[in-house]
Amino acid sequence: MDAEELLHTWLENSVLRHSTRVEYTRELAGPKGFLTWCVAQRPPVDALTARPQDIAAWAAQCHLNRYLDGRPFDGPDALAYLAQKHPDAARSHDRRITALTQYFEAAQERGLITLPPNLTVLRSGVPRPAGAKNRLTPMERATLFYCIGVWGPNHSRHYQRDRLAVYLLLEGLRPSQVVRVDTRHLYPQTDHTWELRAPDDHENTGKQFVLEPMTGAALKEYLKVRPEPADPGVHTLLLNHNRQPLQYQWVNKVVGQMAATHPLLADRQPDPETGEAQPPVTADTIAHTGYWDTPAS
Repeated sequence: MDAEELLHTWLENSVLRHSTRVEYTRELAGPKGFLTWCVAQRPPVDALTARPQDIAAWAAQCHLNRYLDGRPFDGPDALAYLAQKHPDAARSHDRRITALTQYFEAAQERGLITLPPNLTVLRSGVPRPAGAKNRLTPMERATLFYCIGVWGPNHSRHYQRDRLAVYLLLEGLRPSQVVRVDTRHLYPQTDHTWELRAPDDHENTGKQFVLEPMTGAALKEYLKVRPEPADPGVHTLLLNHNRQPLQYQWVNKVVGQMAATHPLLADRQPDPETGEAQPPVTADTIAHTGYWDTPAS
């Protein structure tokens, strides 16, 4: 099965809406689509074994260069600029990355590739539009738990950290708090639960959280593999591959990448009450959803 046959087989048998299947076909096989771009390269790029840098080159050449004001599309700074100056273009870019994420997942399921490329680094993580409904439905929340559970080393070498971050969002921590949780304000309890003091806007200890058992278990798993910070004076819980604190945008990127692995979250259905289309799942969506109900303010 070649790259284009996979695309049509996957979409014909998917649970995605018809409009989404049409859009994904255009984004991946249309005149500016990824598969089209791969064939046009000299030498051609094998779409099924493409690397993140190939996908970044396609995104820049076919979609993003006109928004970057001469900047190269080469890393977090370019993504941050895109998200800040051109949020609509950033959302469209993230949707294309979502389509590719699911495409490579389909290739893995059919045994065409061993591991899909990690496209987290290519996601802008732009926040949802102002005024959008800011909560998952019960079914979407149940699907999110499934996505967290299957998120493993084939998705990210730091999968324990990623899982913990999303569980912390479900506890009601905001994205800016998740990346600033301090190891000195984690308190194991005698009943095997954990308490956490979230940082407030002034870096003081703020609201106390008693973590749900699943979050506590994820915390213990992450602490087993958490690297020592590059700077001994840093006590931030979640660290990047350079052993430094993560940035705010990272939380949205990992949430977007996790949500992209399941059609129910990647292709959200219209609001049943208003009929309006739902924007992509973001970290803020999850923080407003909570484990069982909307977290108390």
